[in-house]
Amino acid sequence: MRGDVPPVGRARRSPRAAYPPGLKRLRQDLAELYGFHFKDPRRERLFISSLSFLVTWIVVRVIVHLIRAGVGPFHNVSAGGTHIHHLVWGILLLLVAGYLAQLEANDSDRLRFLVAVLFGVGAALTLDEFALWFFLADVYWARQGRDSVDAVIAFFGLLSLGIWGGPFLRELTRRFVRRPALAN
Repeated sequence: MRGDVPPVGRARRSPRAAYPPGLKRLRQDLAELYGFHFKDPRRERLFISSLSFLVTWIVVRVIVHLIRAGVGPFHNVSAGGTHIHHLVWGILLLLVAGYLAQLEANDSDRLRFLVAVLFGVGAALTLDEFALWFFLADVYWARQGRDSVDAVIAFFGLLSLGIWGGPFLRELTRRFVRRPALAN
């Protein structure tokens, strides 16, 4: 995470625009781009939370569909015959993230990163079952549990990525997607 914010009034120029081939160089360029676009630690935390949210939500939706279809190693989690919904794990992660944020260890990049990830993951797990706590009924597979929740959460995740990571993602697209395939 970057604590050095550019001085007010100074124009920010994009780092080196040329893209040399090679995986090592790719890694260096990604690190350089990331450092350039996330100098403000708050912006970085919001991006990390949003990315964690979106990735978790997609993975959870895939797993839930696999469980319902009886495919793969996944199954529902139960304790004493009671189904434990994944929003429970989400709430626990949100509580842990909130507690860790209260430590005010602002000098710890690792802690700030961990809190951002835990918050994003916890929010995704919790909001994926929004209909459960809104309707106080297990309507996950019913119309009210699927259509609106899917649309709202997907929109939130993509919008957040665009808002907090927009400049970084645009630069990635400009440098890597519009370039020929890597040599080496």
